[in-house]
Amino acid sequence: MGIREDIRTVFEKDPAARSTLEVLCCYPGLHAVWIHRLSHFLWEKHFFFSARLLSHISRTFTGIEIHPGAKLGKRVFIDHGSGVVIGETAEVGDDVLIYMGVVLGGTALERIKRHPTVEKDVVLGSGSIVLGPIIIGRGAKVGAGSVVIRSVPPEATVVGVPARIAEPQPAISTGQLDHNKLPDPMLSLVSQMLDRLSRLEEQTHAQKYAPLHRTFLQKTVPKKDEQIYSQLKQVIDPEVGIDIVKMGMVKEVIVDGTNVDVNLVLTTNICPMAEYLKDQVKRKVLNVGGIEKVSVNILDEPWNWDRFKEQTRDQQST
Repeated sequence: MGIREDIRTVFEKDPAARSTLEVLCCYPGLHAVWIHRLSHFLWEKHFFFSARLLSHISRTFTGIEIHPGAKLGKRVFIDHGSGVVIGETAEVGDDVLIYMGVVLGGTALERIKRHPTVEKDVVLGSGSIVLGPIIIGRGAKVGAGSVVIRSVPPEATVVGVPARIAEPQPAISTGQLDHNKLPDPMLSLVSQMLDRLSRLEEQTHAQKYAPLHRTFLQKTVPKKDEQIYSQLKQVIDPEVGIDIVKMGMVKEVIVDGTNVDVNLVLTTNICPMAEYLKDQVKRKVLNVGGIEKVSVNILDEPWNWDRFKEQTRDQQST
């Protein structure tokens, strides 16, 4: 628990650290941990008022509130630190990384264990709130802005309000948290439900028209491109709840005999639903008779919000 070890931890976990002097003078998270060790020592010796006064002084200068009764392990690093609150019965293990705005709060008024236990190698994202005497398992990661009210298993990643497990067992644990690449468990669930609904609709459609004579169907079936667009209108973007045709995500449909190319533009350059949408488009287009091969291409251009609004106005006016 030496000063050198703490400084080395800062260099390992913060790429902005440039010099030892800078770390010693300009890292309030480091100062708060050092002062907490002294206040916790006083707390253990039953100098309660002195311990609380020292923690209050630390809070004034660092913006980080750590109750002197809380237990911090080795190499705990609080990055930036503003707004961090760690309650009296909280326990934080070794090598935990805490970003700004994190709260380890209690949910009871009795003098019992009422704050979280954070095990080794955990990453707590900015603004995350962990409430109650729950356990955040070793190596777990809590996404920014999440509210955790249930224990988290080891190595899991949780996101959302309330937090839900997004990645039970990631393949590689780097000790860091890619805040911009966190999965969305609710979006995955919605996509699975839509996929299931789509399959049921296909089964119902096939059963409904199976008894009809083929000659009658040939007379009433519209052109292939019209059929394809009709099928694509059944593909819903789970993020916004609107079909991809209405949103203008279908840039072009090219029919070449039994082959079809569908060109799509997505709402973002890296859309988490890209593979889901491609699979849905392929399945819907294959429902059209005479189509044997479908290629779905994601164009390298942004989806046009203004074009979507113009299309919506045109549809409403007609």
